[in-house]
Amino acid sequence: MPILRQIAQLGQPVLREPARPVTDPAEPAVQSLIDDLLATVAEVDGVGIAAPQVYEPLALFIVASGPNPRYPSAPEMAPTVVINPEIVWVSSDLEKGCEGCLSVPGIRGMVPRYRRIGVRYLTRTGELREEEYSDFIARIFQHEFDHLQGLVFLDRVESSRELISEKEYLRQVRRPE
Repeated sequence: MPILRQIAQLGQPVLREPARPVTDPAEPAVQSLIDDLLATVAEVDGVGIAAPQVYEPLALFIVASGPNPRYPSAPEMAPTVVINPEIVWVSSDLEKGCEGCLSVPGIRGMVPRYRRIGVRYLTRTGELREEEYSDFIARIFQHEFDHLQGLVFLDRVESSRELISEKEYLRQVRRPE
């Protein structure tokens, strides 16, 4: 039975340490962690979550894009389990977009990310996948990948003037056109 995991908050050392590779995706503890991450990201209205965010320093994350109260215009996709990821290539064009983080509550920031990326990772069954992601999904992947390197989105914000409170961000995105 999956359990909802506590989210590590900025300042917790696990968020600043490089994650260890997953040695065996089929291991029951890894499969349990995956189930817990899937349940947790759905419960907290996230579009992604990395194992270090739940105090597990493993190279594993979930990309779970879909509209929710925190990301009302997120594109819909089935939750994807990503184990031991690599970013194989990146496009030359960067695009700034507003990001938030479950581990950095209450604040958002404009973060430059590559618009398109090529990636390689293992699925929860240990199958090797190579994919190309673009736009918001590429942004989520890069954000979660950063967690595995001990980085948070604030490390990528170019100026403190590009920070905004979560409350103000939500007011702006919900404003009728």
